[in-house]
Amino acid sequence: MHPIHRESHLIERIGWLRAAVLGANDGIISTASLVVGVAAAATASSEVLVAGVAGLVAGAMSMAAGEYVSVSSQADTEQADLARERKELAETPESELDELTQIYVDRGVEFALARKVAEQLTAKDAFAAHARDELGLSPHVVARPVQAALTSALTFSVGAALPIGIVLLAPSGSTALIVSGGSLFCLALLGAVSARIGGAGIVKPTLRVTFWGAIAMAASAGIGALVGHAI
Repeated sequence: MHPIHRESHLIERIGWLRAAVLGANDGIISTASLVVGVAAAATASSEVLVAGVAGLVAGAMSMAAGEYVSVSSQADTEQADLARERKELAETPESELDELTQIYVDRGVEFALARKVAEQLTAKDAFAAHARDELGLSPHVVARPVQAALTSALTFSVGAALPIGIVLLAPSGSTALIVSGGSLFCLALLGAVSARIGGAGIVKPTLRVTFWGAIAMAASAGIGALVGHAI
């Protein structure tokens, strides 16, 4: 008998990778757009820096709270479905066995074999079988609110720190231009790295995140310039 071949699938990373990419992407785009908009209003460099730091703190807290609330809602729904499944297994086990059998039949398994598989899986762990094959829930996709919140806050802070660092290095009078260019480079790098970690192609994710980042910064710069001149 051959030794068991264990594989590490990329989908196992989806929980933390989604939160990490979302946090870092938002950190760069929102903070860079804020800095560029304030800089376009022709205010002092110190005010641009204060705006960037304030955006970092507020954004990190907002990301953490938003992720926690949204993922908690997902977790609540999952737990409600699991509780109902436990109840149905306790009250109508035969119907649940029929249901599990039909799931395998619908996937292309012959009825006799599907019945045998359903019976064996039910004997081993009926609840796990139904959670996985009926509800589509497995350990690597279960909602984790705290993990999502902490990951989003941390990666947002890291992403937001990049344009703030560029502000500190940029010469007076060219802050908006240098922050825009530097932030777009960081966004492109983020898109490439996240695509590589997720096992996807690099070109499309990189172009996508860079394009929308450029749109956000251009809009902020335009509004900042209009408001600055109006005031």
